[in-house]
Amino acid sequence: MALLVPGGGCARLGVSLPAQVSKRRTVIAALPRPERETVDWVDATSSFFQNDSRPIMLYDGVCNLCNGGVKFVRDNDRNRRIRYEALQSEAGRKLLRRSGRDPDDISSVVLVEQDRSHIKSDAVLRIMEYIDLPFPQLAFFLQFVPQFIRDFAYENIASNRYMMFGRSDSCELYDN
Repeated sequence: MALLVPGGGCARLGVSLPAQVSKRRTVIAALPRPERETVDWVDATSSFFQNDSRPIMLYDGVCNLCNGGVKFVRDNDRNRRIRYEALQSEAGRKLLRRSGRDPDDISSVVLVEQDRSHIKSDAVLRIMEYIDLPFPQLAFFLQFVPQFIRDFAYENIASNRYMMFGRSDSCELYDN
């Protein structure tokens, strides 16, 4: 048996158990576990694709780099093939759950299509396929770079994006 003492250390107590006492723990009563809410997030967010099947690009709404990326995609998407939603919005949080991500995880751009989701460098390549020339061709060649290398580069930029590009107090862009 151990006893915590001030200063962060432990003191050993010399307590011995009688020979007939078992060291096994016996569960007398188990507390019921709280029921977890089971939600089918694909079904819960199907309304996002009912009247408009275009994919939705989820981005960090307070990141200057991300806002610049959305502006760049908009400028190069003459046919308006992509919709946009901030990760911090209620719809963005629901779509993150649909994608199997934590609703508070704003570490990556996510492209949510009707039947699947893409994250990190895969999302960037997929977005490039939707926008105007020459980006679909560039995405084709970049897909041959191994994913772990693409994601390594993506994660380094993403984890330093506020330091390198700053952040704004609120989301500059909003479009459903």
